[in-house]
Amino acid sequence: MDYKVGLLGRIAFLAANLFLLAYTIFNDWGVFMISLFLILVVIQIIFLLKYSESSFKKVRVFLDNIKQDNYSELYPVKFDGTETDDLHIEFNAILAKLKEDQVEKEANYQYFRSVFKHLSIGLITFGENGEIQIVNTAAKRILDVEELKNISEVEMINKELHLAIHNLRTGGSELIKIAHPDGIMQLSVYVIELLMRGEKFKLVSLQNIQSELEEKEMEAWQNLVKILTHEIMNSIAPISSLAGTIKGDIESKMDEISPVSPSDMEDYLMGISTIEKRSEGLINFVSDFRSLAHIPAPKFSSIGISKLFDQLETLLAHQLEAKQVSLHKELNPPELILFGDQTQIEQVLINLAQNAIHAVEDCENKIITLRAFIDEAGKIILEVSDTGKGIEEEALSKIFIPFFTTKKKGSGIGLSLSKQIMRRHKGNIQVRSIQGEGTTFKLIFNG
Repeated sequence: MDYKVGLLGRIAFLAANLFLLAYTIFNDWGVFMISLFLILVVIQIIFLLKYSESSFKKVRVFLDNIKQDNYSELYPVKFDGTETDDLHIEFNAILAKLKEDQVEKEANYQYFRSVFKHLSIGLITFGENGEIQIVNTAAKRILDVEELKNISEVEMINKELHLAIHNLRTGGSELIKIAHPDGIMQLSVYVIELLMRGEKFKLVSLQNIQSELEEKEMEAWQNLVKILTHEIMNSIAPISSLAGTIKGDIESKMDEISPVSPSDMEDYLMGISTIEKRSEGLINFVSDFRSLAHIPAPKFSSIGISKLFDQLETLLAHQLEAKQVSLHKELNPPELILFGDQTQIEQVLINLAQNAIHAVEDCENKIITLRAFIDEAGKIILEVSDTGKGIEEEALSKIFIPFFTTKKKGSGIGLSLSKQIMRRHKGNIQVRSIQGEGTTFKLIFNG
């Protein structure tokens, strides 16, 4: 209220002085009086402008304080009910709220920074110029450095790691082996690209998975040894038993110095034939093992997936017709091209398609679908689906183990071979199966 009263009062005085100035001019009171009133009018105009600007000046200072994050200044409050008092109260309330938000924001920043620094996974953030923003304790320990100022310094630690950090895009990951004073480390490198306040930067996570890999490797070896032991014992036991029986029988006949009867000779021949078959089985098993352990490096070239599917259909035409199985093909886009080793990828698809044919053998609805598309992450996906009974949950976790099979006839190396081929193509193979609804194998190519 005081501001309005003061403003109106000053306007009233200015109007009165203007009236008196006009009166003196019209009545010719002389130069002195006219000059006196003129000076008074100018002075009042100046005071009126200063008075009217005083509130705006307070607002300007208030906004400048906010702009400079200065929330400590307090405006005096007299509690006299004036408009200026109310304005000061509002200013102080806003500054108090902003100060509280600033303190909370700083506390959150320090909290997350502390969590960031003490995570067991190594984390590094850096801008487009390579300047490190944050590097946590785990990352320093993994890289065996005291300080890291620019991401280019990683090249001196490990060139392969430096290359992976620069080349990987959002969601990309890679396994890198680096030397460390504590021993060799297998690092899982994961990268996310972020945009904040118009500035691009990368968040890199480094996780040492050496112990996990060793544990999985040991588990895989144990599973493999079990299968090898089982398969070899199944062949060796009857061979040894039959050989011992035939040897003992022949020795006893030699002691008696009597001719071998036709029935005995037939038994010997049958025993020797069994030994031969089991020996051949063992040789085939070893041959399969050798093929699994010696996969050639892929020879990359452009592969038209439409043509690849057509070739696969031609190769399997006899089996599909004999088993009365329908083959469907879906491509999106139809001209989709894959970069890989055509022979090896074809072998993987043949393995999966033959498994699918076997899966629908006893079903009424015998359909196999070959599907190719690009997913939302830009990866090329090939799928082989069937309408079979599905894979049992217990077997689902073991199907990629070498020599594990659910078939009565089969070596059990098809899927493990396919998985190795996919890994050599920097890709992966996944399976989804629902009992009674069918199975889908997905080949994922990272491009």
